[in-house]
Amino acid sequence: MTIQATTHLNFRGDARQALEFYQSVFGGHTVLNTYADFGMPAELPGSDKVVFGLVAAENGFRVMGYDIPGETEGPIAGGGSTRRENNTTVTDQALFISIGSDTLDELRGYWDALARNAVIVEPLAASAWSAGFGMLTDRFGVTWTVSVTAP
Repeated sequence: MTIQATTHLNFRGDARQALEFYQSVFGGHTVLNTYADFGMPAELPGSDKVVFGLVAAENGFRVMGYDIPGETEGPIAGGGSTRRENNTTVTDQALFISIGSDTLDELRGYWDALARNAVIVEPLAASAWSAGFGMLTDRFGVTWTVSVTAP
């Protein structure tokens, strides 16, 4: 028996843009179903928002997302911020998404794409535990840690 855990992000109106962005970074395919697709009258506000969204790529990347009903502004649910202070990560965010890659070259491609319009918490560089580690908060308020997983 196997089990697969998939991060599910709750957005405040921009799930479609976020999931399309993640698909552009990691590849694969995107599934986007709106509230209208599941029966909400199309003339109601929010019927065009995402009730079920998924990005699934052949490389193993998977993330889900949806728009919280009635929420249209602000950062991702659970938002908050993350920063480095005195060589420590200080955060009030509920979660990070962590990705790993066998090579720094592959990781740098994902990093460079995620870093567009992002806040860099810790630049991608060699660390005590990895040939490459970095942390950023993307334009949708999601904090990512990236690291080279090969020894």
